[in-house]
Amino acid sequence: MPKVHPDYLVKPDLALPTDKEEVLIGLQGKTLKFTNLNKVFWPQEKLQKRDVLDYYDKIAPYLLPYLKGRPESLKRTPNGIDKPSFFQKDMPDTIPSWAHTEELLSESTKEKVHYLICNDKPTLLFMANLGCIELNPWNSRLQSLEYPDYAVVDLDPVDVPFEQVVETALAVKETLKQAGAEGYCKTSGSRGLHIYIPLGANYTYEQARDFAHLVAKHTHKLAPEITSLERSPAKRQHKVYLDYLQNSEGQTLAAPYCLRPKPGATVSAPLLWEEVKKGLNPSEFTISTIFERLKKLGDLFGPVLGKGISLDKSMQALKQLQEK
Repeated sequence: MPKVHPDYLVKPDLALPTDKEEVLIGLQGKTLKFTNLNKVFWPQEKLQKRDVLDYYDKIAPYLLPYLKGRPESLKRTPNGIDKPSFFQKDMPDTIPSWAHTEELLSESTKEKVHYLICNDKPTLLFMANLGCIELNPWNSRLQSLEYPDYAVVDLDPVDVPFEQVVETALAVKETLKQAGAEGYCKTSGSRGLHIYIPLGANYTYEQARDFAHLVAKHTHKLAPEITSLERSPAKRQHKVYLDYLQNSEGQTLAAPYCLRPKPGATVSAPLLWEEVKKGLNPSEFTISTIFERLKKLGDLFGPVLGKGISLDKSMQALKQLQEK
């Protein structure tokens, strides 16, 4: 049996008709209207909007634990991957009455924002129908908004072979080992890798960011020829950027198991560390391959939502390493 939280272990619910563009579906006592089902989202792969809905229907048991209770920044790509996308945070009054929203104050604009909270499959499919190919939840949940469940190091390459991204990820792993901390790696679904360090909602965003910064600095020390801490892309040509700034309230990354609006219909896929080696190819994790992988391995990312590391001890260990 795959490793799935029992609350989410449910069978797929959708059976979308192939001869209709629009359909009303009753799901978990809620009514959803799906529209433009035949709209092509991936022209080369000939995948339609209905394929996105079908995917999120099936992946929900694995994905929902990483969305529940978290404000969503909706990245909408309503006309397919080769057309413009846009972000939406503030939900209008016209959304279904059953959809859970939470009013939060934006740190940047100081205005109130009605964030969508995805706690169940109907909300997940509602987002998919809006054209949310990709899903972007906060690092923290409503009950502990100022305390993220994990810290993240985002490996963002600029014009480098993917082998250098792999090499950088292994340097991050070594850094975490020296800090006495565990990290969990996933593909971004694009050209990078994401490494999550569980914190158990025990530390503030500032503490998470400071720790990720120390991890980035020590990783750069281990691999100075291929990594960079420069924020400006022009100053980090042909390097892997060690991005620790995603560890702020409201910053988001693609969720585990979500699709990306990229060629091949790739998925942000959790990895075993033994897979992070030369030959790793992120394009192999797609809408059509991820379920066979889950059948064999289950959810590899569960510990990210666990009790977390001792940040104080790990910070002290990294500070001592930096002084050497």
